[in-house]
Amino acid sequence: MSEFFDRALVEAPLTKKEFKARVPELRAQLLQAQLAMRDANVPLMVIFAGVDGGGKHELINLLNAWMAPRWMVTRAYGKPSGEERERPTFWRYWRDLPATGQTALFLSAWHSKPLLDRVKRGATDEEFDVDIADINHFERTLVDNGMLILKFWMHLGEKCQLKRLKKLGRSSRTAWQIRPGAWQNWGMYSKFVEVSEQLIRRTDYPDAPWQIVDGSDNHGRAIQVAETILQAVQKRVNAQPKPVGLPLPEWRKTHAEPGNILANLDMTQRIEQDAYKERLEDLQAELYQLQHKANVNELSTVLVFEGWDAGGKGGAIRRLVQGLDAREFEVIPIAAPTEEEHRHHYLWRFWRHLPRAGRVTIFDRSWYGRLLVERIEGFATPAEWQQAYHEINEFEQQLLDRGTVLCKFWLQITKEEQLARFNERLATPYKHWKITDEDWRNRERWDDYEIAVHDMVTLTSPQPAPWTLVESNQKEFARLKVLETVCAALRAGLEN
Repeated sequence: MSEFFDRALVEAPLTKKEFKARVPELRAQLLQAQLAMRDANVPLMVIFAGVDGGGKHELINLLNAWMAPRWMVTRAYGKPSGEERERPTFWRYWRDLPATGQTALFLSAWHSKPLLDRVKRGATDEEFDVDIADINHFERTLVDNGMLILKFWMHLGEKCQLKRLKKLGRSSRTAWQIRPGAWQNWGMYSKFVEVSEQLIRRTDYPDAPWQIVDGSDNHGRAIQVAETILQAVQKRVNAQPKPVGLPLPEWRKTHAEPGNILANLDMTQRIEQDAYKERLEDLQAELYQLQHKANVNELSTVLVFEGWDAGGKGGAIRRLVQGLDAREFEVIPIAAPTEEEHRHHYLWRFWRHLPRAGRVTIFDRSWYGRLLVERIEGFATPAEWQQAYHEINEFEQQLLDRGTVLCKFWLQITKEEQLARFNERLATPYKHWKITDEDWRNRERWDDYEIAVHDMVTLTSPQPAPWTLVESNQKEFARLKVLETVCAALRAGLEN
């Protein structure tokens, strides 16, 4: 027996008559709450977990019947598919996040794996701690960016679960609800209860609380869940807007020592044309061989390119992909977010593009826009871009934990060289498209960008994925440095 769970059990189940009397008004209120969420751009995530036979499926079906389906999505997770196994664990959850104004119902999501690993596969304390930390990082990242998260744990006593499983198994109409392994899990009931309590206590906090629901009360559980959702949505949409620039909590504050890390670069570095051409061919040939081995060994690669306008990113990327199999890479050019992307967490669009095992994704601009243009131009509040240092480091750590080769490049040119390249583009008809009014506006904020780049490089350079600062006044030198860095990173990744 578990006092932690058993105190949630109801003494007097809700009668069918009482249930029917409360449903019409509750359904109407839920629909009004959905409309209010749409108007307030609030995304809602409802997570169902708990014991087998606790009523999770029935509740999700009921909510889909009671609420407007056009603004809802339902996601149920089993064993990862081949596509999902080739990416970081949380990729499939990021992919399925609800947009603003939308409700997502999640079944057997990110809490299931740590529980099963601990109970059935004997995961160590350290492994369990890492899983818990990953869950809390993920949920806090979403909450910090406006997600409303509600978590329901459906509980049954041991005897009640046995009775429920037998009842489900007696009818062909309900036997499908008994998942593979359910009877084995019931045989380990006490262990599941023990670890479930640990999981709930360590992933429960005010902004994403757990609510334990008595799964044996068929009518009462539906009312309890629906009313909890209703009250949480009403509280959120009726809350006073948070003031712009809301101070960060202490654990989120991040500071870089003042300075200009770019000032230390030797911008006079050059290479002769003959030597450049020979070295370029050698590096492209080596890159092709290394990427072939990486593909065979299912080693993914993510390459990030940032830098000044006219800094040579496009030319470096073109020379890079000439050394790759065209079937195994994708270049993702990042511009201002689309309307759909605006309705999600800013990292959502980057998670969606992560490569499958053995493949290469090249980001021409990236998630670092949060720390650069969004910071400088005021598209993100100080609190938003400051907390992004943590969010980006956590995101990249998940890539590294998956074994991904991650290279990040800042292509640096001097202010004088940038002006010369701008003027060249203006004087060359087929390069006119490369120069925009925005480029000139960014140039006027040069000093502000130098401060932002210094902070970015200083605060987002965890090993083994530090920034590579590329001296790009001579494009040929820059291209070789990029190729050399990628080849070295692939060699290291293959050795590991």
